[in-house]
Amino acid sequence: MDSNHSSHNMGLDLVRVTEAAALAAGRWIGSGNFDAAHAAATDAMFNTLTLLQVDGIIAIGEDRLIDGASPLCKGVAFGAGLMPFDLAVDPIDGTRLLAEGKPGAISVVALAPRHSIRSIAPAEYLDKIVVDRDAAAVLVPECLDAPAAWTLALIARAKKKAVRDLVVVVLQRTRHHDLIDEIRATGARVLLRGEGDAEAALVAATPGSGVDVLMGVGGAAQGGLAACAVRALRGGMLARIAPQSAEERAAADQAGLDAKRVMTVDELVASDDVLYAATGITDTALLPGIAYRGSHAETHSLLIRSETRTRRFIQAEHSLEE
Repeated sequence: MDSNHSSHNMGLDLVRVTEAAALAAGRWIGSGNFDAAHAAATDAMFNTLTLLQVDGIIAIGEDRLIDGASPLCKGVAFGAGLMPFDLAVDPIDGTRLLAEGKPGAISVVALAPRHSIRSIAPAEYLDKIVVDRDAAAVLVPECLDAPAAWTLALIARAKKKAVRDLVVVVLQRTRHHDLIDEIRATGARVLLRGEGDAEAALVAATPGSGVDVLMGVGGAAQGGLAACAVRALRGGMLARIAPQSAEERAAADQAGLDAKRVMTVDELVASDDVLYAATGITDTALLPGIAYRGSHAETHSLLIRSETRTRRFIQAEHSLEE
């Protein structure tokens, strides 16, 4: 990333952004208050981005309104924009998990050169498959329509495993009833998730995480964040819009989105120069959640820099004193 602000410092800045959002949200863990957690994290992320003066424009953001506005919606710009980047943000991936005190909630920001992160709005859902770098080469467009057994056999062969040893993460939704049955019929293990699509994709794209593949329909914004992580990790991803209502299908048609077209990760993120930062809020497979210890709080974050192919795990202590 050629910029007056070095990519090294930019990466640390992104971690500060996710740390701020996570710390703000952390006070609401287990509170049952979805809206308050979301508002706190969104305000903290927005304010920190403003302070850092990141030369970025949000390509994938939030549509959930706070006091009549969406502070992190698509198109919001930060900084002078002389050499603007694309930003993909989610103050909390897994807000309901956080509100219920369940594992799997993280705060996420990704950054790439301008016009490289594709937004597929107004589409709201994506059907997708995500794998790590060991199986990336075997993903072909036919995998999205093929029986699960066929696709899992390809992935197992690439990873030098038996199909029964694969772990497949799927969102626990009624629409996935048949998919779950198909996967279980192969002998593979199904890991059901109530929420947290972007975090699940990050885990599936991370070698050695214990999860081999993510399959199924999830949010389009979370799919965009997933694509950033997958591209940064050199993993594989296939995606296609999956309208869940007549209104969504009509909006996609009007926007010229092809409901039959299968997109690869390279189409969703058209750059190898990606920075991806995530901070754990509640415990996840990769990151411990926030721990409050009286006068300070501890956070654990992940910073992926695709240009140098590095993954950094960052543990930080934050003073809570005025």
